[in-house]
Amino acid sequence: MARASIDIGSNSLVFLVVDDQGKTLHDEVAIVGLGKGLGDSGAFREDRMTAAMAAFRSFAATAATHGVTPQQVRAIATSAARRAHNASTFFRAVSTQTGIGVDVISGMEEARLTWLGGLHGLDCLDTMIAVVDLGGGSTEIVMGLKSQGKVTEQQSLEMGTVRLMEAFGIANSDRYEPAALVAMNSHIQGLIHSIDWSHPPSQVVAVAGTATTLCAMELGLSTWDRDAVHGFTMTREALGQWAKRLAGSTHKERVEWAAVSPGRADLLVAGAAVLEAVCGAAKVDSLTISDGGIRHGALLS
Repeated sequence: MARASIDIGSNSLVFLVVDDQGKTLHDEVAIVGLGKGLGDSGAFREDRMTAAMAAFRSFAATAATHGVTPQQVRAIATSAARRAHNASTFFRAVSTQTGIGVDVISGMEEARLTWLGGLHGLDCLDTMIAVVDLGGGSTEIVMGLKSQGKVTEQQSLEMGTVRLMEAFGIANSDRYEPAALVAMNSHIQGLIHSIDWSHPPSQVVAVAGTATTLCAMELGLSTWDRDAVHGFTMTREALGQWAKRLAGSTHKERVEWAAVSPGRADLLVAGAAVLEAVCGAAKVDSLTISDGGIRHGALLS
């Protein structure tokens, strides 16, 4: 019997359907920007909820073609939903209109599901591994040993690409103000180094759309190729080069570079900065890109 999940993030809704052997039947991303304009204690905007509702309806219809009822879809909401005071009202409407029930999970549960899904299908070293899930509203860093299936440390940092870009006044900018980027990078470094890295991981795995889009850009992909991206090793040097290119780019250039996911184009400068900072703090020269994530963890848990 097929199973389905939805990862409801601050920027995207990611929908996955797998068969009873775990083979992917459908994998889809809808960039709806549910967390746009949310700030630290705001609400989901009406236009963003309308866009998200349309995606939920589409997902429910697609799930049905695979024999999965809306009630059987496991939908997981994360950082944005934890902060939006109208999240519960909106998700009740989603349930009423589409039949899909939504669970708003804690940062720690988000980290656990990220770990399960991020390492799924990867050949990893039998050493300490850090899985980094950079979302729109928060960043989860989970460390542990894959061979033992054991998480030893979980961190949820209240920073994500959407949140950072809005906080430093550079969201929706054609060109970025250098001073704002310097301030944002300083803030990122402060949060990353608030974590105890005295026992650093031997390997860092990066999941979610920002990481996979940056990887696709590094590979020069104009269309999505999961086999090329999943398991790819991206160097810290490459991340730094993309951070510099993005910092001096125009909106048009960013959209052209991010052809596989143009909806993320204007958020990538923050994403590259976060991932490069993680590499620096962990003292690794590269990270492994994974196309797995919460949507997989939700079905594996």
